[in-house]
Amino acid sequence: MAAPRRVTTGTVATVLALAVTGCSANGEREADDARQGSAEHGAVSGPVRLIGDGSTAFTGRQPNQPAPERLEAGHRPPQFVVFSWDGAGEDGQKLFSHFRRIGREYDAKMTYFLSGVYVLPHARREVYKPPRHAPGSSDIGFNDIGGIKATLEQLRGAWQEGNEIGTHFNGHFCGPNGGVGTWTTDEWRHEIRQAEALVKSWKTHAGLDGAPPLPFDYDRELVGGRAPCLEGQRSLLPAAKAEGFRYDASSPGGLQVWPSKKGGLWDFPLQQIPMPGRGFETLSMDYNFLANQSGTVRGDPAQHALWSRQMRDGLLQGFRRAHEGNRAPFFIGNHFESWNGGAYMRAVEEAIKEICPKKDVHCVTFKQLADWLDVQDPGVLAKLRTLGVGERPEEGWKAFLDGPPAGSAGSPEPRRPAEPAGPARPAGVAARFRQAAD
Repeated sequence: MAAPRRVTTGTVATVLALAVTGCSANGEREADDARQGSAEHGAVSGPVRLIGDGSTAFTGRQPNQPAPERLEAGHRPPQFVVFSWDGAGEDGQKLFSHFRRIGREYDAKMTYFLSGVYVLPHARREVYKPPRHAPGSSDIGFNDIGGIKATLEQLRGAWQEGNEIGTHFNGHFCGPNGGVGTWTTDEWRHEIRQAEALVKSWKTHAGLDGAPPLPFDYDRELVGGRAPCLEGQRSLLPAAKAEGFRYDASSPGGLQVWPSKKGGLWDFPLQQIPMPGRGFETLSMDYNFLANQSGTVRGDPAQHALWSRQMRDGLLQGFRRAHEGNRAPFFIGNHFESWNGGAYMRAVEEAIKEICPKKDVHCVTFKQLADWLDVQDPGVLAKLRTLGVGERPEEGWKAFLDGPPAGSAGSPEPRRPAEPAGPARPAGVAARFRQAAD
């Protein structure tokens, strides 16, 4: 799986040479009480309806899902935290399986954004026809059969444990020359449909007829994604809505405030959080810390421990700012990479261990957060959006939430959230795998 490749940060033209180490919910739900069997081996008990070539199957509602409840009158909102992963494949580093174990141990459900090319073998690469690029093109390569098997095993288990399988789309094209930021809405719809098709036909493409199916109908389960390099959201949103998405996680530079909808979808941005000791804020993603520290994936080994602590402390400061303030959901983005000696993986793991066991904290998927938001009183959400970054109601949560509706006489006026302390470093990258030779 991968050769060295370049990484472009959104609006900052940072180029790094990487030595890689490594839907719609429409319709009736059938067999809702079907029970899931072994997560590791893909076995299920109860009715199974194979789909297409048997790459996927409907096995009932996803297990281990919380029931969304409306916030009780005057009650402080729960603190939601979403850990998400771009690329979401298993290679020799075994980081997907590692963080699944961490999630089970610390009661953290996560969102895994799968890149469709990670279930497509290099020998069949021309099946993928990206907009504005030749068939079989991809800036993150394709996979080998072993990598596909390993990735599928993790996807089966992750879904059965209650995690979300979203999409990071496919070829991860960035920049002005045919990158996703230049695509039209129709081109985005084509890309989304290909992402679904690759997941629904990996048996045909990889020749793995005897392998167990993924235990979900991807047309139903796929409800959100994150665009490569955080580019192209304007054209992506109408395409995503038309294809049945419920949220988008592609916005760069969001602030830690309560989310709203954009283009009919919940907008879940990467957020500005403190860069400890640096006097400015950066996006809540591993790569953005790297870009502000070493600017390379192979920085000075003597600094690895310091960089890891800096990211961990930044994540914890961002969490505490929300938890002790406006209770806005906190979003963290990551990649399954061992950049700078695994500094960022250690930081994320330590943050999960610190944050997720807290009694009033819920480490959930984006889909689960959207479920919760959808059942809330719109007036309550409107009030919550009047709170700025880190701002707690002066007279307490009960008085704040039980008071007049937002925008009415005597109610809090919507406040512009506090500006970040310093320059942001917008960016986004996809997970990279070793280039496969079949």
